[in-house]
This record gives sequence, structure tokens and C-alpha cells, in this order.
Amino acid sequence: MGAFFDTLYMLWNQIVYAIANGGISDIIDIAVIAYVIYQGIVFLRESRAGQLVKGLVILFLVFVIAKWWNLVTIQWALSKAIDFIIIAAAVIFQPELRRILERVGRTKLTAGQLFDERESAQSESIDKICKAAGFMQEKKIGALIVFERETQLGEIINTGTIVDAATSVSVVNNIFFPKSPLHDGAVIVRNGRIYAAGCILPLSQLDLSSSSMGTRHRAAIGMSENSDAVVLVVSEETGTISIAEGGNITRNYNAVTAAAELRRLLLDNENQQKSSPVVKVLKNINPFKKNQ
Repeated sequence: MGAFFDTLYMLWNQIVYAIANGGISDIIDIAVIAYVIYQGIVFLRESRAGQLVKGLVILFLVFVIAKWWNLVTIQWALSKAIDFIIIAAAVIFQPELRRILERVGRTKLTAGQLFDERESAQSESIDKICKAAGFMQEKKIGALIVFERETQLGEIINTGTIVDAATSVSVVNNIFFPKSPLHDGAVIVRNGRIYAAGCILPLSQLDLSSSSMGTRHRAAIGMSENSDAVVLVVSEETGTISIAEGGNITRNYNAVTAAAELRRLLLDNENQQKSSPVVKVLKNINPFKKNQ
């Protein structure tokens, strides 16, 4: 199995050479390989094979060092050990290997499908969040939920706690349940997922003292003034559901009307992107499309 390590070693040398002397085609080649490796790492983090791969990486590094220093005995021992490890891994992790191939088979290849998948996740997230908002409206539980759009909210996210969880009614209600650790801050929704909670938002400088709106509403307006985000607010005092966008706030929604307004603000923008000339060209570039 020395040939296995030799192959990896040669691949590494080719990557280094391509970076130093490559053209556009080499850059594309490296980018594709890097993407495949990245997706592999993401998959391995979710499976039992992750620890095995860590071990193989360590052995490979030891093999590279042995190759550089011409440590013949270590190279021979590693090559013999790897023979058994790879055969055993193929048997033990057969379910994971099958899942990898199934995931490749389910990969979306067209731009239109990618937009549709993102829109579906966003729509489902809106439904669940608005159902949770309806429950909090009845119980008069305060909530502040920010839907991220084009403007990245990294600085705001850094003030809170990363959650990165699938959106569900129970998760939203648990976050804002009174006296829970994160209930006073804002939730950031990114790509249809609850990405962070307990975040601190900038307050608007508008004078709201004469209205029935409190600090949550000022934070919602401030967030919409400083970004293109859409913010949903549930008042702790009155249970009123409000939506802030572009520095303006509209009030007196229920779970159904709030969902309709969020779809208009968030999903209509996605549909406009799908109908743009660039996306239309991308959708037509489909190698599997048959000529009519």
C-alpha cells in the first residue's frame, strides 16, 4: 500500500506545482477538487467515519515525513498497516459509503433547482416561526426574530450564541420562553435555519416614547435601518405582532397575516432573482436537457 501513499504524495506535489505555475484551467481544477474535499469533510463530520479519517491523515503525515527523511522502515510498516485498515474500513463503513453515493445522486444540478430548494426552506421556516409567534401572541411572550437577506449579519451574530438548528415551533418557543438564557436577545434566521440566538441589535434613534412600542420595537426598527433584514416582533406587554423592514414598522398582524407579509417581503425577492436574465441563462445551461 506504499503506492497509496505515493499517489497522495504525488497529488500534493501536483497541487503545489499547479498553484505556482498554473493557469485558469488549473485554478478551476483545484477549485473543483477543493469543493469535493470540503463536501467530504462536511459529510464525515456527521458520520462515524470521521475518526477513521483523522487517523488516516495522521498516518499520511507521518508517511510524508518518512518520505522526506528517507526512513525506509517506517514507510514499509505504514504501507503494510494501511492495507488492512482500508480493507476493514470498506467493510465497517459500507453504510456511510452508500449514503455518500446516494447524496451524489440527489445533488441538484440546475440553478433553478437551487433557487427552488432555498425558497422552500425559507417558506417552511416562515410557516413555523409564524405559528410560534401566534402561540407567543396568545401567551404575551416577547420575541424578536431577524430574517437575514443579502446583508450578512456577522457582527450581530457575534453578540449572541450560534445555534444553527432546523427551524421548528418548539425550538422558537423554547428560546423565547421567559427566564430561558437566550429569551432577551434576538434570533437570527439564515437560509431558513435558526442560526443564532441571544443577539443584541442596534436601537433606532427614533422617539417612540409616545407610542406603545418598547425596546424590542426600537431594536427591530434599528436593525432594519442598518441592514436589509426583515424583523418580526412580538410585544411582551400587548402580544401584538409587528414587522419591521427598511426602517418602517407595521403592526397588528396575526400568525396568518404575518406569514403572508413575510412571504411577500422575503420570497418575492427570491422570485425576482429567479426571473433575472442571468438566472435564465444559468437555467438554460443544463447538460441533461434534451433538445426538443
